[in-house]
Amino acid sequence: MALLKGVGDFFALDIGTNAVRVVQLSSSGADSWTLQHYGYVPLDERIAESGSAESLRRLGEIIMTAVGQSGIKEKNVAIGLPSSKTFTTVIDIAVMPEAELKSTIKYQMDQYIPMAIDEAKVDWALLGQSLHDPKQQEVLLASTANTYAEEQLEFIENLGLNVIAAEPDTLAMIRSLLPTGIKDARMIIDVGEQATNLAITYGDTPRLVRTIPMGIHSLIKAAVQNLNVQEDQARQFILKFGLAPDRLEGQVYHAIEGTLDNFAAELVKSIKFFQTRYPNTPVGGILLSGFAAIVPQFGDYVTAKTGISSSVANPWQRVKVAQADQQRLAGIASEFASVIGLAQRRNVK
Repeated sequence: MALLKGVGDFFALDIGTNAVRVVQLSSSGADSWTLQHYGYVPLDERIAESGSAESLRRLGEIIMTAVGQSGIKEKNVAIGLPSSKTFTTVIDIAVMPEAELKSTIKYQMDQYIPMAIDEAKVDWALLGQSLHDPKQQEVLLASTANTYAEEQLEFIENLGLNVIAAEPDTLAMIRSLLPTGIKDARMIIDVGEQATNLAITYGDTPRLVRTIPMGIHSLIKAAVQNLNVQEDQARQFILKFGLAPDRLEGQVYHAIEGTLDNFAAELVKSIKFFQTRYPNTPVGGILLSGFAAIVPQFGDYVTAKTGISSSVANPWQRVKVAQADQQRLAGIASEFASVIGLAQRRNVK
């Protein structure tokens, strides 16, 4: 099961914590696609997190419901790997011919991944010359535990599908969210239910990848505790009033301010780490996705805390979508960053 390789005809599957998403695209140009099919079925968080036989049975039903509703007939599928189950890092290695690199890197992987090499599936991609040492080149390493990869493979293939590739969600989101032609560094943050995927890119490649263990649920939990309201109401408050200090007399903002500040501290820490490694490569902007794109004034808050301009990213920016589908997707479009990125992997016959 390749983590980073090219694939043939396929559709993309994202099993999130709050929904299952499937997307099939067709290429319509060098850097553009057309939406052929998509499916979206809400998912109970308890089913997503449980590994029980009954939960897996129910999850399988939900996946096939999403596929069935989408109209997808293709059996080949590329799946996303959640950041909690993967390890991704960028390493420096001496400049050498590609053939020599292929043999050398096999013996160096175990220095960098947090598990024994024989217990992991590892893949790599050459990023190019190091940004801070011209005698070095940078290589992206991605790994996941054999046991998890094999369990996922067996589970998906038992549904009658053929897994031809798997990719960490954080790498997939870069493909859909990063605008074409970006020459400098960008930070991308995709806020999900339980966690936030973060990447800092240079050009079109990742140079820092990490996960922050805070998502929209962390803000909801803080609002529940500090406002003495139910979860559903807390979610509504956050999605409606957001981080505006002048709405509801600032009660919502102040209720979640402590959690937000911890989140902002992690963003600043990531930026400082990147700037220490690449002192001559400033981060030129921050791209917001997931809940970061729809919570009111989230971008203003991030800009104020980091000192870097932020803007909402659009995972559909290079995908042609029929008018009827645009209307149906309106309320959930920001959730598709990873699955669109998976679907945009170039076909290789």
